[in-house]
Amino acid sequence: MMKLRLFIFFCVFSFLSFNVRASHLLMPMDQAQANHLKAYGISYWVLQNEGTVDWLLNYRGGSFAVEYSQKLENECVIRGVSYEVISDAQYNQIISTIASPSSNKDLMKLEKHPKIAVYSPKSKQPWDDAVTLALTYAEIPYDVIFDDEVMYDKLPEYDWLHLHHEDFTGQYGKFYRIYRNTPWYIERQRKYEETAREHGLEKVSHLKLAVVKKIREFVSGGGFMFAMCSATDTYDIALAADGVDIVESMYDGDRADPNAQEKLDYSNTFAFQDFKLVRNPYEYEYSNIDVDPRSRGLSQDNDYFNLFEFSAKWDPIPTMLTQNHERIVQGFMGQTTAFNKALIRPDVVVLGENKAAGEAKYIHGVYGKGFWTFYGGHDPEDYQHRVGEAPTDLNLYPNSPGYRLILNNILFPAAKKKKQKT
Repeated sequence: MMKLRLFIFFCVFSFLSFNVRASHLLMPMDQAQANHLKAYGISYWVLQNEGTVDWLLNYRGGSFAVEYSQKLENECVIRGVSYEVISDAQYNQIISTIASPSSNKDLMKLEKHPKIAVYSPKSKQPWDDAVTLALTYAEIPYDVIFDDEVMYDKLPEYDWLHLHHEDFTGQYGKFYRIYRNTPWYIERQRKYEETAREHGLEKVSHLKLAVVKKIREFVSGGGFMFAMCSATDTYDIALAADGVDIVESMYDGDRADPNAQEKLDYSNTFAFQDFKLVRNPYEYEYSNIDVDPRSRGLSQDNDYFNLFEFSAKWDPIPTMLTQNHERIVQGFMGQTTAFNKALIRPDVVVLGENKAAGEAKYIHGVYGKGFWTFYGGHDPEDYQHRVGEAPTDLNLYPNSPGYRLILNNILFPAAKKKKQKT
C-alpha cells in the first residue's frame, strides 16, 4: 500500500511539475517543421478558440508560440504539426533574445481571427485557385462571395478578402480566341451579363468597375485585400480606365475607344503607373505590367525570386509578409506571372523580386486605413498551370515556401505589435 501511495504521489508530482515548467508550445517554422502550412491553421484555430498567438518574427523562420494546453498539443499531433513544449524560463530567454536591439527579430501578438472572404464565381471553374487550396489544406474557414455580395455591400462583414483569378476589365480573361465555344465560357458570359443587368448596368465591364470601386472602399476603410495572377493587374487597369471603353466588340457589343491609352488616369491605381494596354482582343495579355514570357529568358530550372529581409522592429508589416524558411523561392507562371518593376509606383513596397530580370513577384501597399498585397503567378507548386488541369495536392507540398507567403497574408490582419518593457 505504501508503495502504491508513493507511486501515485510521484505521478501527480511529476504531472504538476511538468505543467509548471512546460508553459508554452512552440511551433518552429524553420527546417524542423514537418508541416509549415498546417501550422498556420493551428494558429488560426487558437485564435478561433479565443486564445492568443505570439508570432516570433525572424525567429526560426517566423515561429509561433502559444500558451500550453493538452488540447493544443493533441491538435498539433492530429494535424501533423511539429512542436516543442518549453518552460517559462526557456520562453523568457527567447523573448529576451528577440527584444535585444541588436537582434533583427520582433514579437507580434495575434489576438483575433480574421473573417475571410474569397471573391470567386460560385459555379465550378476550369482552373483551381492557390488561396482556396491553401485555406482548405490549412483548415482555415472562409466564405465564397461574388459580384452580388459585393454590390449589396457585404464586404464590411469581413476582415480579409482574396481576389480569385478574375478579369476586372470585363474581357472574360481574354479567352475568346481559344475558349469562346466551350460550355463554361458561354455560361460564364451569360451569367455575367445577367448579373450586370440585375444591377442596372449595361455592360460587364461596368459591373466589374463597380465591384473594383466597392473593394477600394473596403480597403480604404481598413480592410485587407490579397490578389494573385490576373486579379492584380486587371484591378489597376480597371481603375485607370474608369470612364474609358477599353473593351472590344466581341466582349461587350461595341468598339473600344481608339484613344483609350491616352485617356488612362494612373492616379487612380493601387500599384502601377505608366503602363501600356495590349489592345489586340485576341492576345492573351492585358498590358505590359505583366512580364513578357517570350523575353524573360527564364525556365522552370532557373526561375526564382528573392524575398527581401526587412527590419523586424521598424518594418513589422513587410517582415510579417515575408516570413519563410527559404529566402529564395521557386518562381511560377500565370496569366500575370510577375510585374515589370519599371511600372511600379514609388510608394509600393517590393517584397520579392528577380532583380536580374527586372521583375517584382510580390508587392504590398497601403490605401487609406487598409492594406493590399499582389502576388504574381497562378500556383506556387505548379510552374505552368493550364486550364483544365487537376488541382495541386498540397499533401505533397506541406513545406511549400511559395504557399507560405499566401498564409502570411491571412494571419496579417490578426497582428498587434506587443509593447516591449522599457
